[in-house]
Amino acid sequence: MNERSLRSAPESAPEPAQGSAPTLELRDVHVVHRARTGSLFRPDLVRAVNGVSLSVRRGQTIGIVGESGCGKSTLARVLIGLQRPTRGQVLFQGKALRSTAADRRRLGRSVSVVFQDPSTALNPRMSVRDALAGPLIVHGKQNPAQREARVRELLDLVGLPASALDVFPRQISGGQRQRVAIARALALDPEVVVADEPTSALDVSVRAQVLNLLADLKERLGLGMVFISHDINTVRNVADRVAVMNAGRILEFGPTEDVFTDPRDPYTRTLLAATPTLLPAGRSLL
Repeated sequence: MNERSLRSAPESAPEPAQGSAPTLELRDVHVVHRARTGSLFRPDLVRAVNGVSLSVRRGQTIGIVGESGCGKSTLARVLIGLQRPTRGQVLFQGKALRSTAADRRRLGRSVSVVFQDPSTALNPRMSVRDALAGPLIVHGKQNPAQREARVRELLDLVGLPASALDVFPRQISGGQRQRVAIARALALDPEVVVADEPTSALDVSVRAQVLNLLADLKERLGLGMVFISHDINTVRNVADRVAVMNAGRILEFGPTEDVFTDPRDPYTRTLLAATPTLLPAGRSLL
């Protein structure tokens, strides 16, 4: 299947081969929830993820864009192992993940997450030093002196001074808290980082700084990244390839510029029409 037919297909499909094997791969993943409506014998079902196939490689940023409620955050939970699919397969380094403690630890070491709101993602009773050392302790990494050195290295990676080690989340700004959350996500040298709306809770003035930091870290560390957002402008600027999601399905998928300059699905055209600055001069999508 060529790229053009892949992007116009109604169902999502695996990416074409790009040399390196995928670190993470979803194959026809479904997540179905029971709604509170309906009856005991006829419950209403919500198809949060509906037949999604996707792969993530090191050095690549996949953008997932769609309106609130389209299923992108549920998809993020599947990718990081917090949500088991109702049906379908999740493969890590080419092997199907099982529901065992060993597989969960293996995934947790190689796939990390940056959540939307750093004020709730960080424990308010833990200092920055303890927050960054926590993953190293849980996974039995290094002795105390080595952990201290690693914590300082992480702070430097995200552009924070060593003086931030002994402060608590409430004592620093939202942008600084998100930098700490990013540093914690990098603690175990992951292969893939899933960033779920990482700038939506931040002031406009610091969003660009955090986005630039993520882009820089991806290049420096060779990370694979899944960047999830409802902001199509942001996704266009950070992603190499983009998936447009609605009602649990990926409706369109391909290289970012191809999707944004030549959208095939009516839903993609509707999203772009709501952001006129993305339209080519003199062209109407509707």
